[in-house]
Order: sequence, then structure tokens, then C-alpha cells
Amino acid sequence: MATSPGTRPGAHAPLILLIALALLLSALVALPGRALAAAATGPLTDPIPERPAASGIGLTVEEYASFPKTDPPPGPVTDPRLMRQARINYLSELPDRSGRKAVPDLNGKLYLVKDGSSPALYLDIAATFSPAFFASRGLGQGFGFVTFDPDFRRNGRFYTVHTELASATTAVPDYRQQASTVYHGIVTEWTAADPSADTFSGTRREILRIGFAGTIHGIQQIDFNPTALPHDPDRGLLYLAVGDGGQGVRNTEPQTLSLPHGKILRIDPRGTNSANGKYGILAQNPFTATPGALGEIYAYGLRDPHRFSWDPAGSHRMYVGSIGQHAVESVYEVRAGDNFGWSEREGPFVFDKTATDPCDQILPLPEDDEKYGYVYPVVAYDHDPPADWDCTSDVGRAVVGGFVYRGSDLPALRGKYVFGDIVDGRLLFADTKDMRRGSGQLAQLYDLMLYDASGKRVTMRDLAEDPRVDLHFGRDAEGELYLLSKANGRIWKITGTREFASCDTTGSQLTHVMDGRNWAPVTPSKWRFPGREAVLAEAGVQRPGPRRPYEYAVLTAGPAAYGDVRIDAEVRIDTPVDTPNRDVIIVFDYQSDTKFSYAHLSQDNTIYPHNGIFVVDDSDRLRIDDQWNGTTGAPPAITDTAWHKVRVVRCAGTGEIAVYVDGSKRPLMTAVDTTLASGRVGFGSFDNTGRLRGLRVSSP
Repeated sequence: MATSPGTRPGAHAPLILLIALALLLSALVALPGRALAAAATGPLTDPIPERPAASGIGLTVEEYASFPKTDPPPGPVTDPRLMRQARINYLSELPDRSGRKAVPDLNGKLYLVKDGSSPALYLDIAATFSPAFFASRGLGQGFGFVTFDPDFRRNGRFYTVHTELASATTAVPDYRQQASTVYHGIVTEWTAADPSADTFSGTRREILRIGFAGTIHGIQQIDFNPTALPHDPDRGLLYLAVGDGGQGVRNTEPQTLSLPHGKILRIDPRGTNSANGKYGILAQNPFTATPGALGEIYAYGLRDPHRFSWDPAGSHRMYVGSIGQHAVESVYEVRAGDNFGWSEREGPFVFDKTATDPCDQILPLPEDDEKYGYVYPVVAYDHDPPADWDCTSDVGRAVVGGFVYRGSDLPALRGKYVFGDIVDGRLLFADTKDMRRGSGQLAQLYDLMLYDASGKRVTMRDLAEDPRVDLHFGRDAEGELYLLSKANGRIWKITGTREFASCDTTGSQLTHVMDGRNWAPVTPSKWRFPGREAVLAEAGVQRPGPRRPYEYAVLTAGPAAYGDVRIDAEVRIDTPVDTPNRDVIIVFDYQSDTKFSYAHLSQDNTIYPHNGIFVVDDSDRLRIDDQWNGTTGAPPAITDTAWHKVRVVRCAGTGEIAVYVDGSKRPLMTAVDTTLASGRVGFGSFDNTGRLRGLRVSSP
């Protein structure tokens, strides 16, 4: 911003203050989570404005296994979300070097599957515990999880979680909620007579039974720490993620250390010093010396700790994905003694249980928040509800925790925590380097794309053949990742990665084309070509015909039509920053004044025509970028009057389009569109002024 000629003496101090204030505000906006919450006041309707950024990374997947149709016993089922092909919810490899992988189905079946083979029934949990076994109500009811002792090959022991209807059993829970018990979550130890057999034969014993007052948020995952070596104190200790039974909003049980609900527990399944004498309580657990507290508790203050895992490398940090109430989905780094705040906190925000309007339940953190000692997420995203949402219904978001990838097949994901959303099947990741506990800042999230075995770009909804994916993850002994869907009962292995819009654009390069003779403007009188720049000196005006950019110039030098092409340039918006909706555009696939595509680079990303990728095909411009969600698009591309590097890559064969800004290795915008397969390139704007320099057009 230039200083006006009449600037009075002494005006620099206020200017410096304004600049400092602007920098402070921009920093606060850039920091999601705690920093943002501290800067806000009043109820938060959009607690985490930042959305996952495009990563430019695509995952290639191949179908690994397909499971037979099962139904929830004992029925009848009234919730359509339970009517799935097979309610498979995890994959893990048996620790016996056999290559067999275990897959539990909530409807009561435990399958084993090997590479290239069909799933085979190993154990029928539902039949074993019939008629008390219950899976026909509540999304987590049934046979919830299985984990195998690290020494399974030698001792044959493994552990399961299942649910029983309280009214169908005479068994008494070891622990129960304050409200009346509706169902029980049971942890069972099994010992196989022959660990190498493909069907179970052996003995079992119950080690823990917990009563719940609701049909949701029971015992979720149980697991051993796979990073604990033979002489590690954590070796053979069983971790249990126990939900709040759906009661956390109405009471303080997740904050109550005398109950296991809303906690992560750690027990020794071979010990005997527990209250029921069926397992051991570790002296090194954090609350064994706290009066009235359960010694089993490892961490607390969770609503629905759905999935947890350990990073196989480094300090082997433990992460848990916890499903939020109806605003925030969170991933926490877990350490002994942590309090994650539920139901006083939802993610890195205050959860106001006293609010009469559910739209007012999420509040910023108080200034004295540190005194409470809550631990906040390292990763989180909010639900981004539609504008007309009344806050009383479920938007349809639920985090499914995943894994830090340390395998060999996907080098682009090494060191990344890969996870997703159960409902819509979005795949996400964050770099573990950015997941800094206690930093007051959430890690940047990135979207992952999917490609099927034929190379076609797909979504998990496409693969699941259903809008509700019911996504879950699995990992094998080599650290490679798998995707599961209950919708059609299938598993896909992630076999590789690919860069989005990675077509070959090398071969020829067109440069030194800034002379006016190489350009065909819509309105020549509005343009200047002083030698090294193309300058749109006068704003365009709307013209008859389809809604499209008002003023642009097409490059006439070089080929008449580019298919696979990379456009590199520097652009600037000359219109002052206090003017709303400033923009410039990069044109590609230009065939005529009413048939072309363009990347719109704007300081505003909150309205349909701005900051996105569009196609004009003898009709009003159509937005095609992946980033537009109906409310906002990608982060603003240009917010000042400085020069910015821009790269547009267009792959004709696949229809992939990627837009990069300021040398970033990750695209700001992405799209797939095959409406126009080739054409010329250009530069312009809707109704602003701007300029372009250093243009390079590369093609095969």
C-alpha cells in the first residue's frame, strides 16, 4: 500500500500500530484450536474455520476382501444405519508370522483372511453368547473388537469385546453407571488349543464386565502396545477405550475417577489384584495412589474414544480419535494421567451444558483455562454444518482414528497420521511434526484422494456404493494400510500413492511472449504490453451471453490447442486491497469466448464465483473445484498487491487440474473435469485490474 503524498508528520506511529494489530489478528486467524478460541467471544458456530487443505496426494487401492452378508442379532432392527452388508470394523494381522489377518463383524463373526483368500469364519461370538448377545440397537453394539496377545503364537491368547442386553443375563457388572443399566460391555480372554488352527477350539474366561446406561459409546477398542518389546514394562498390558455410554452431557462421569466410563484403562490381563480378581492393576498407573480412584484408569475425560494406536517410530506416541458431541472431532496424544476435559470441554473449546439453545454450547476457552489442566487435541476438525442447520440434528461427522504410517509402500505418507471420517469416508492426514501437544495450535490437516486399480479417481462413497461409508482402518504387520466399509462389507489395501495432475508436460516450453502482438484481448483498449508484462489497466465490464469473466487476453503465440499443459507465471492484483472481491484469472482450454476454463484467484473464498476452478461451456460458469463445500472454498489465493507465483497444471487425459500458489508443493485448488480437452491459455479478471509476467507454457 502506497503512502499518499499528503501524509502528515507523525503519522507513522499509528500506521505501525495498525500494521502490528493486523499481524496479530492474522496470526490468530491462522491458529486453529486454542489460540483461535482464546481470541473469540460468545458462542462459536464455526469453531474451526480452517478446513483441510488439498495435499495433492492420491492413494491407489485394490480390493483385498469381500465379506458375506450378516444381520444384527437378535433383531428386529429399526435403525437403517445398522442394515449393512457386513459390519466389519477393523483389520489386524495375527502376531504369529502366519500372514493371517483378523476382521471382526459387529454382528458377531470373527473372520480370518490371508492374501488372495476368501474370509473364513474363525469364531462365532454371537452364537457363543446367545441369547444375551446383543447387536440390534446402537452403532457400536455387538462384537466390537479383537486383539491378540503379543505372544499369541506361543500362548494362543486373544481378547474380545462384545455387548449383552442387561435384561437377558443374570450376570452382575463389575462397574456400572449411576443411571439404570441397559447393556453390558464384556471383555473376554480366549485361549486357543492350537494357535495355528484356522478355526477356534479352546477355552475362554470373562475378565471384565462394565454396565452402561445407554446403547452407545461402550467399550470400543482394546489393544496391546505393539511397540513394547519383550522386556518393556508395557509389554502384554491391555489398553481399553471406554466410552461414556451416551451419558456425558447429562452428568460428570467422564470426570469421575471412581468409574471407568469416558476413560482409557490399562490392565494386566494375567494379573489378579483387581476388585474382581480376574486381572491385574499396575502400580505404575497414574491414579493407584489417588483415594477413591480406580487404579485401572490411564487417562480420562473422553466422550467416545473410538480408535487408538501407537506410532511405530520415534518415541512411540499414542494417539486416540474421540468422536465429538455435534461440533468437533478430535485426535489426542495420550499420556498417563491426562484429562481431556469431556464433558466440560469438547475438543479445544468449552462445552456449555447449561445452554438452553444447542447452537450456543460451544464457547471459547476462558483466560484462566490453564488452571484446569485439560489436555487439548493435536488434530481436530469441526462439522461445517449447512447455513440453515438448527443444531438439534446430527450433521453426520464422526472421526475414525487411524495410524502413523511407517511402512515402505507409501513413501509420500511416511511420518503422517492417516485417519478419516466414519460417515462420509473422507481420508485425511496430518504430519506428526505438526502434531505438537501443548502448543496451543492444531496441526494442519490435508485431504487425500483415491484412485481405483484402473487409475480412475474415486471416493470412498464410490467404493462403498453408499453415501454412508462407515469407514474404518486396518494395518498389517508390515505397517501397510487398509480401508474398510460396512456399507458393502469390503476391504481395500492401499497399494501406492500418486501425485495429482502428474501428467508429463515436458518437451517444449513457450517463453518470452509478453509482446502485445502475441495476445488477443477481449477489449484491446483496456490492455498495456510494456515489454515484460501483460497489464490489464482498466477493469472490464459485463458482456452479453453466459456469466463469465468480463475481460481477458488470450495468448495467440504457440500451439492453437494445449492438451496436457503447465502454465507458470507471476500475477498481481492492482486493485486496492480495500476493494471487495478482488481477482485475477488464469485461462486454459480456451476454444471460444463462451467455451473455456479458468482458475479464479481472489482474496475472498466465501461466495460461489470466487477463488476456485470454473468451466464455461456455452452457459454460465460452473464451479468444479474439490474445495468448494457450498459455503467456502480454498483459502484466499491473493490478499495483497504483491506479485505471486502461480502454476496451473491441466491433464487432458484424466481431466485433473491443479492450481499452486507461491511455490507450494501442495495445490491450493484441485478439480477433475473433461468438458474441454484442449485450448489456448490466457490471463484476465472479472472487473479488476492486474498484471502478469514471466509466463512459461510447457507441454509434451
